[in-house]
Amino acid sequence: QVQLVETGGGLVQAGGSLRLSCAASGLTFSTYTAGWFRQAPGKEREFVARITRNNGNTYYAESVKGRFTMSRDNAKNTVYLQMNSLKPEDTAVYYCAAQRRLGTPYEYWGQGTQVTVSS
Repeated sequence: QVQLVETGGGLVQAGGSLRLSCAASGLTFSTYTAGWFRQAPGKEREFVARITRNNGNTYYAESVKGRFTMSRDNAKNTVYLQMNSLKPEDTAVYYCAAQRRLGTPYEYWGQGTQVTVSS
């Protein structure tokens, strides 16, 4: 079956960096659009970034643009989220997801990884 496993979360001071990884099994990530989402305590889940399956174009939420970079390693069937200049408001559980077609619901989700940014 399909599994997405996120790693790389942790505790970091404001201004620091983390790199999240999402490794897929049971699907070929390059044939899916991959997305990163996050959910902070008491808040709804929000979109962070995505990388499209066809041309690898990336899109970011305004709140992370210029600080976060999403990439993909097809050989490793893994997507990444490089997070720089982290802020306390970036604290959340981060999830990766896979979407077969743009505009349709994301079909597969990981279990999430906690990112905590201290001030």
